[in-house]
Amino acid sequence: MSLVVSKPGILTTVQDLGRTGYRSLGINPGGVMDRAAARLVNTLLGSDASEAVLEMHFPAGEFVFETEISFAIGGADLGASLNGKAIRNWSVATANKGDVLRFAERYTGNRAYLGIAGGFRIDQWLGSKSTNLVASAGGFFGRKLAAGDRIEFAEPRKVSPKTVGPSIVPRYSRFPTVRIIAGAEFDLLTGIDEGRFLNSAFTVTGESNRMGYRLSGEPLHLLDAKEMVSAAVSFGTIQLLPDGQLIVLMADHQTSGGYPRIANVIEADLPLLAQLGPGDGVSFHLVTMEEAERAILEFERELNILRVGVALNR
Repeated sequence: MSLVVSKPGILTTVQDLGRTGYRSLGINPGGVMDRAAARLVNTLLGSDASEAVLEMHFPAGEFVFETEISFAIGGADLGASLNGKAIRNWSVATANKGDVLRFAERYTGNRAYLGIAGGFRIDQWLGSKSTNLVASAGGFFGRKLAAGDRIEFAEPRKVSPKTVGPSIVPRYSRFPTVRIIAGAEFDLLTGIDEGRFLNSAFTVTGESNRMGYRLSGEPLHLLDAKEMVSAAVSFGTIQLLPDGQLIVLMADHQTSGGYPRIANVIEADLPLLAQLGPGDGVSFHLVTMEEAERAILEFERELNILRVGVALNR
């Protein structure tokens, strides 16, 4: 009872919501780039929101189901089809033994998530099933999936058809405005550069990956050159590099860094960043901590409503 990889795609890995409690040892949390998509897919299937999923980039893989099971896909729309019949994102579908799942074309976003009802049978490393490619640990033997890999199902089952309502699905865009809160070194920007940061557009460059996005835009400057010791950073921390350009730290970020932390993307808007790719744009809007908290609480409220609805309609 498993899923067989007939074509691996450019980068397909097993991920969950990441491992916590090990930053003091230099081990980053990792996990999915788009936490909202993974949580929505798992909740839709009646699974724990932290269950492992497959994170796929385009061109994505091709998979063969070896038993009947329900599944769902969220995040980027990569033109999924089951035996040639189109599969909608954010909806439960059921595969029969021998059915083939393919992804033909990227329509929106850059990372799609495949969840299975009952979850995958994956061993944990430090309390998480996420793949850490640098450490070659976690996930499926610490590596990306390859042709011929067979991923076992934990408890394969069928669930009733359901669809996630549009109110909770992240509003993905190739040029989003993401909300930020001021970082520890925000006040070190000059007045002109603070305005430039908040009123300019930036482009995601090709030097971007799961560790961080390098952005291209008009260079920013500090009031005075400042020597910094390494300090804690997190998913969404925006750092100012010596050349005046920005980097936004993503899921595989390091645990500390020595560049000025001028802002942090709020948790509710991290999915919008997670779906960007080279050539896409982004701009920033400064909000208060209270506004950031309200935004994530609204998402959690909607997720709880979905969870109750799924429980009542198994």
